[in-house]
Amino acid sequence: MGLFLQTIDHEQASADVNGHKSASGSDNGTVTVTYSPPDGQEKEIVIPLRPPTETLEEVYVILHNSPTKAFNMGSNINEWFSACFGFETMLVYLGPHLRPVLGNLAPRNAAKDVRVQPPPGDGPTNSRSWLGSIASYLPSLRSIGVTNGDGLTFADCAPYLVITEESVHEVSSRLPEGMKMDLTKFRANIVLTGTSGAYEEDFWGAISIKGEGNTSKEILLTQNCMRCQSLNIDYKTGRYGTGEEGQILKKLMKDRRVDEGKKWSPVFGRYGFLGSEEGAIKVGDEVMISKRNSERTKFCKWYDTIDNVAYAYASRLARTLMQPNDWTGLLTRQLHKVKS
Repeated sequence: MGLFLQTIDHEQASADVNGHKSASGSDNGTVTVTYSPPDGQEKEIVIPLRPPTETLEEVYVILHNSPTKAFNMGSNINEWFSACFGFETMLVYLGPHLRPVLGNLAPRNAAKDVRVQPPPGDGPTNSRSWLGSIASYLPSLRSIGVTNGDGLTFADCAPYLVITEESVHEVSSRLPEGMKMDLTKFRANIVLTGTSGAYEEDFWGAISIKGEGNTSKEILLTQNCMRCQSLNIDYKTGRYGTGEEGQILKKLMKDRRVDEGKKWSPVFGRYGFLGSEEGAIKVGDEVMISKRNSERTKFCKWYDTIDNVAYAYASRLARTLMQPNDWTGLLTRQLHKVKS
């Protein structure tokens, strides 16, 4: 995936792009995907941002055990990606659908599991402290149709992933002299700078971003981000790096397995959900730690709620039946068993 770059053009008309006429409304535009293999010729494909779904096949998708419906973008686009990857690939469009947030990632569940750091004495709490500024950012904080973590698009586990430059520098210190950790390999969409030290974010429960006109946008940080082999990928070749570049995950395994819920995976960064109304943020905005936890959060894959039991059954059924015509009906029948 490191060999693919995307450019979004919100203005370009997409009247007929790869066999898809643009959807009506003001959300026309295109995304251009460029594939740059290290030993081949660069090529690109242009895809409509919001294709009409009336003629698209509806498919069933499970991502991190979280199920949803989506739309198959068709053979022209799928064949292009399949040729790039070297195996059969399907590009799907989420459309109006959302995925459920599972476990204690959802703010409504995470709040039950954490202890907030109490204020010292009778004075004001020191958990609300300003740190530097946003070094990198998500251009627009847009809610995903629901608030407080009730739905996801195709992001892994949460809409936002927050890291700090200080923690990235700490990873660089583990590498030989002259080598620096590539910040983009952590795939964060909000990068902060100005903390007092590395991994301070482990204990953050929420941040508040001060925007224009003294307005603040809150990001609720519910769980840790556990890391995988993707940290070892060489973006120039699309393959695992050699030498020290291919040992990043191993280096973090030594002392960053700090989440008791996923004790075999190192932690780097915090998953976040929009806790206030949508709005824009920009590089240089001030950020305040609006909530600190007295201890690290503990990741829980499933939470003891009927909703998550239901989604567990839905995922299990979908794996067995792949694309059931009426998965909601199947889910309802399984829910009846759970309730009774």
